[in-house]
Amino acid sequence: MSVDNMAIPACDLVIFGAKGDLTRRKLLPSLYQLEKSGYLPKETKILGVGRADWNQQEYAKIAKEALQMFMNEEIDEHIWQRFANRLDFHKLDVNDIVAYKGLKDKLNDNRPAIFYFATQSTIFGSICQGLGEAGLNQPQNRIVLEKSLGTDLKSSQKINDAAASYFQESQIYRIDHYLGKETVLNLLALRFANPILSNLWDRNSIDHVEITVAEQVGIEGRWGYFDKAGQMRDMVQNHLLQILTMVAMSPPSDISDSSLRQEKIKVLNALRPIDKSNVAEKAVRGQYTAGFINNINVPGYLEEDGANKTSHTETFVAIRVDIDNWRWAGVPFYLRTGKRLATKCSEIVIYFKNQPINLFKDYYSSLPQNKLTIRLQPDEGVDIEILNKVPGLENHNRLQTTKLDLSFNETFSQHIADAYERLLLEVMHGRQALFVHRDEVEAAWKWTDSVLNAWAEDKELPKPYQAGTWGPVASVDLITKDGHSWNGYE
Repeated sequence: MSVDNMAIPACDLVIFGAKGDLTRRKLLPSLYQLEKSGYLPKETKILGVGRADWNQQEYAKIAKEALQMFMNEEIDEHIWQRFANRLDFHKLDVNDIVAYKGLKDKLNDNRPAIFYFATQSTIFGSICQGLGEAGLNQPQNRIVLEKSLGTDLKSSQKINDAAASYFQESQIYRIDHYLGKETVLNLLALRFANPILSNLWDRNSIDHVEITVAEQVGIEGRWGYFDKAGQMRDMVQNHLLQILTMVAMSPPSDISDSSLRQEKIKVLNALRPIDKSNVAEKAVRGQYTAGFINNINVPGYLEEDGANKTSHTETFVAIRVDIDNWRWAGVPFYLRTGKRLATKCSEIVIYFKNQPINLFKDYYSSLPQNKLTIRLQPDEGVDIEILNKVPGLENHNRLQTTKLDLSFNETFSQHIADAYERLLLEVMHGRQALFVHRDEVEAAWKWTDSVLNAWAEDKELPKPYQAGTWGPVASVDLITKDGHSWNGYE
């Protein structure tokens, strides 16, 4: 999955939602970095689309302000001038199907057009219809769909059907930015290029797995969206289940798009259902109350601006997932994600089984487990905890846990690309391995819907947890009743 800028064809990149939060925070800074690295062909154009009455200069001004606000570096004026020359803006009401003919006139028929849907998914169907009826769905063109695709299986199928009415599956790129993270991609290398790990990657050697995506932020003005979604739809259905498939999939026949997707779908189809019969023992949901983040007092979820004071939407989920296949039978996967938690971190922790016989039992009644930690953010890297003898002339059998640490920032001198940089580049290349197939989306929704429906029938309120903690006490009980503990609680 290496990139080769010489092989990238020039394109017209059209961004629907050009003044939205995603475009300003992620897309424009990532495109600027691609410009800086020399990955954008000279003829590539970037066209913002929206209802604002902007000209090229006004949109360039908006774009520069976004870079100044959201990039962690000073803008290089020479690079900026190159980048600004690519920018343009086209006024369009996405619900006015006839108006898309004007958009077509702005594009070059001699190069591919990439249409990025950085909007709410409820208008994806209108955009697809407008593009299709304007003749902008030629085979060379592509569409990029942001998550979340719907709020359940039925609404997801409706969106996918709308896209499929005008575009082939090979033209559709469903984005999950976690699949563009360097450390998630490194899972393929760790698992399938290193026999020291690949030969241990199953139920015979692995005891259990933890996947945590913790956020310190709250709603940040997204109340209208988040309260309808909740943490289960917003994070578990896509990000955490995608990470799970990368960890748990069997070796593919090769690393082509189709082979990787086939193995990921097999994992999703093997997830043991969680329904009203077992949801109480398998899943915990919570909602944050007022507390402290970095010594700053923050409001509770029901005290946020615009809040519905009677909302039962979950801001935290912890869940035990079982995979019913030969590779993982009996190995629990614990997923945990929430807002206003103690710290910001995303990590995968693989716990290995202990030796069948403890040769050091005269000194240690039980030995700590070896564990492999894959840090997705903020300090990307991998470390392995093993046991070593402590040097010295006495206490020959004294052991100590030692960490073998591979920090990407310390090990590799080159720029560690943001996930959106890589994913934008992959779309330009026309490669789909890092994007989500329709079958994956629908398999994930089918499993997620079962959990959500069980909670709806159960009618038990989300358990409160104070902002700045690690979630409800029940989330600790979820894992300790199996004899384990969350990483950091040992």
